[in-house]
Amino acid sequence: MTETNRIKSILVVEDEPELAEIYRVLLSQSGYDVTVVHNGKDALAATQSESPDLILLDLRMPVMDGVEFLEKYDLKKNHPDVKVVVFSNYDLQDEIDSAYRLGADRYVLKAWASPKELLQIVKDSIG
Repeated sequence: MTETNRIKSILVVEDEPELAEIYRVLLSQSGYDVTVVHNGKDALAATQSESPDLILLDLRMPVMDGVEFLEKYDLKKNHPDVKVVVFSNYDLQDEIDSAYRLGADRYVLKAWASPKELLQIVKDSIG
């Protein structure tokens, strides 16, 4: 399978099980290979063996939040080709600034994005 035909992988990092399942189903049915974890610590573990094409990242989670995950993952240095879409319920400028400073490509408020819009954001980010 060529690079352009390969199935793109998405790591969903979301602590709310119902939302995580909605994202998993939506993205899987759209042809993506989806892995779901529920905190930043598990996301770090999931990225040890293989980098996803895109990380859909919540910020406020137990164990390790999204900002700490981005700091430890060191996206800019170690994973420059991985796209990160922060998908959060919080519209706090310091969190938004931190996410972008640490390499996020987009910051989207969950309340403002329908499943169809989320899918379009993913397609715009990785095809």
